[in-house]
Order: sequence, then structure tokens, then C-alpha cells
Amino acid sequence: MIKNITIGQYIPGETAIHRIDPRVKILATIAYISILFFVKDFFPYIYVLAYLGTVIWLSEISVKTILKSLKPLAVIIILTLVFNIFMTPGETVKLFGIDLIFVTKQGLYQAAYMGLRLLFLITGASLLTLTTSPIALTDGIEKLLSPFKKLGVPAHELAMMMTIALRFIPTLLDETDKIMKAQMARGADFESGNLFNRAKAMIPLMVPLFISAFRRAEELALAIEARCYRGGENRTRMKQLKLIGIDYSASIVTILLCIGIIFTR
Repeated sequence: MIKNITIGQYIPGETAIHRIDPRVKILATIAYISILFFVKDFFPYIYVLAYLGTVIWLSEISVKTILKSLKPLAVIIILTLVFNIFMTPGETVKLFGIDLIFVTKQGLYQAAYMGLRLLFLITGASLLTLTTSPIALTDGIEKLLSPFKKLGVPAHELAMMMTIALRFIPTLLDETDKIMKAQMARGADFESGNLFNRAKAMIPLMVPLFISAFRRAEELALAIEARCYRGGENRTRMKQLKLIGIDYSASIVTILLCIGIIFTR
């Protein structure tokens, strides 16, 4: 269960998507997520699907891996569908000649619409971490925040914190999986019972997980200090970020997607 979660993971590659400048990918992801909230009908989703499908194809990441990124939020997606179906007022739906009092046409429409939005949003956001290494992501965030240094914003420190937090997600998930297996070997049961009982069975995982997280954080702090890390001042980079042709092409395609969706409103 835990091992199938892909949040925060990076899949190395030499594809066109992997080679795009991290600054461009971050801004493109922000624009992509923002433009999803401008979609007011099903037709513009065709543009979104074509854009997302092209990115997945060029990144050479399997659809199975993409679907794994949806598993952690499956409950949220299902709840969104249920609430929209049963709580949206409108004309009731007939099924086999029987009126379904709590189900409306407007509710079904809204549920499908919101479900697609969530699927596209999660998939597009996960592609950023799947195709961008933690180091590149840190450099990209820092470069984007660098103009705010004049206002006293610690760009390098913020970028480092966000990247470390993102990178620790799969590490903590792996640690959770190990603790679960150790407790299951001692007779713990995490599978049987209703949803409440399963959630209650997860409580004993919290203490060892928090202890492990604090221990890893302390080890990381000691390792950084042992390497004389003192923030971003006077630091150099082996790879300098420079925009090339593929970066401009990706930017143009993203801008065209935004313009196309805006004009369909």
C-alpha cells in the first residue's frame, strides 16, 4: 500500500521533459493548475487532456506510475464525487423508471466536472516532481525567489526547506511501511474491520514514526553542519541554469493552452 505512493519521488531520465529548465517547469505547473480553475465546461478539458497526454508521452513515464500518484488522494476524490452527486440541487434522475430523489442531473454533471479537475490537477502536479531532480528543483525555486531577496526574503533557505520537505515524503512513507510490517509480524492488524477501526489501528504507528522523523532530521542537520553549510551566500553551482530552445517551446505551448482555455469561457 505505502510503496505504491509516488508523491515526492523522482524518476531519472534524459527525455525532453527532463531537460526542460526547472524554472520553466515550475512556472508552467503553476499556470497549468491556475488555468484549470478557469474551465467552466467539459469541452476545454480536451485541450488539457491533449497537453497532459503530450507531456506524459514525452516524459516516457508509464501510465501505471501516473495512476499511483492518484492513490493517496483517492478518498478525497471519491468524497468530492459523492458530495456533488447527492448535495447539488436540481432535477432528479430516473433509473429503470424509478426516481432517485437525492440524485440530480446537475449533481452528476458537477461530480464529473469536479472529478476531472482533480484528476488533471493531481496528475499535472505529480509530473513536476517525477521529472525534476531535488537539486534542480531547489535551484529553480531559489532562482524564482531571488528577486525577493531585496525585500529580505531568504530565497535559498526557503527553497532548501521546501525541497527537503518534499524529498522526505517518500522516505517517511518507506519508514511507515517498515514499521507497519514490523508490527504486523508481532500480531498487529491493519486490514480488517471498518474504516474507524483501521484508523484507530494506525495510531500506534505515530510514536515510532515521529521518533524516526526527528532522528533523521537531526542526522541531516549534523551532516549539513559537518560539510560547513552556511546557506546560499557565496555558493557556486556546477550546473548553471540557462534557457534553451526547448524551454521557449514549452513556455509557448503552455501560454497557448492558457489562451485557448480563456477564450472558451
